[in-house]
Amino acid sequence: MTSAWVGERVRLRATEPEDWEAFHSFEEDSDAVRNSWRLHPPSSAAYAKKRAAEEAERQPDLDAPELVIATKDDNAPVGSIVAHHTDRDHGTFCYGISIGTAHHRKGYASDAIVLLLRFMFFERRYQKAEAWVYSSNDASLALHRRLGFVEEGRRRRSRYANGRYDDEFLFGMTIEEFTELYA
Repeated sequence: MTSAWVGERVRLRATEPEDWEAFHSFEEDSDAVRNSWRLHPPSSAAYAKKRAAEEAERQPDLDAPELVIATKDDNAPVGSIVAHHTDRDHGTFCYGISIGTAHHRKGYASDAIVLLLRFMFFERRYQKAEAWVYSSNDASLALHRRLGFVEEGRRRRSRYANGRYDDEFLFGMTIEEFTELYA
């Protein structure tokens, strides 16, 4: 049996209530949280449990999936990936990805991105993926370039975090570019 949700290193899956502990621990690394979006005040374990339970019961959105990135071997959560700002009229979508610091540099992000793009392009008929990456996130900039994304633009000083302004880089990949690299 082959699953469209399983790659070389990871499987993408829905949130389970017991995932709360892993995601709660990922929030302890402020730099990693800032690289994903923005730093929030600490949340309680009770809130993390409630949020995971609510996510586990939510009906999946075919055009905006919110998925856990889990290791292929033991199904342990290592991060999350989400499609957002989906535009069916134009066939475009954005995505965001976050990997817990202890799981960086193991190929999980690249594997998860390819799985999500394959689903969005070949199952949902989207034709272009976009990702915004902060200029301070060198690892994500390198990852997107290595995956074959094209740098399409730059918004200067568009985010403030950790006492400094960051630029945002827009990366894009069309279905044709993806097919050439990953089909």
